[in-house]
Amino acid sequence: MKLRRKAREEAEVESSSLNDIMFFLLLFFLIASTLANPNVIKIMLPKAKTTSAIQTKPFILTVKFDENDATKSTIQYFIDNDKTPVSISKLNELLKKRNDEFYDEKNPENRLNVVLRLDKNLTVQQMVDVMEIGANLGIRMVLATDKSK
Repeated sequence: MKLRRKAREEAEVESSSLNDIMFFLLLFFLIASTLANPNVIKIMLPKAKTTSAIQTKPFILTVKFDENDATKSTIQYFIDNDKTPVSISKLNELLKKRNDEFYDEKNPENRLNVVLRLDKNLTVQQMVDVMEIGANLGIRMVLATDKSK
């Protein structure tokens, strides 16, 4: 008597839909990573050997040359990654307003921190002109740099 074994079916995992899921995850993370970049205005920062981070939420001021000006004589000022430039007089007003909002009478040492993101091709005088505005308003200004390798 010959007994026949039953043919067993093997379990299989369908993986054709995993390709679609992985593609959508990759697309999501690529888009999310480009939106999360805080430094939207591209400039070349000067290099420094050591850097340190500040603990409070900073007010970012970016200063660069106008890209449309071939003579590199027009300077543009951008506040908190807003892509519309402001004039130097408007910059003074905005810094004064932000400083007044930030000032605490109970703790006068608590001052506004402004992170200066200056193009490395700016002259020292142009940097001092911007820092002078902060000094007149009693604002603490910190120069952003790239850490050199």
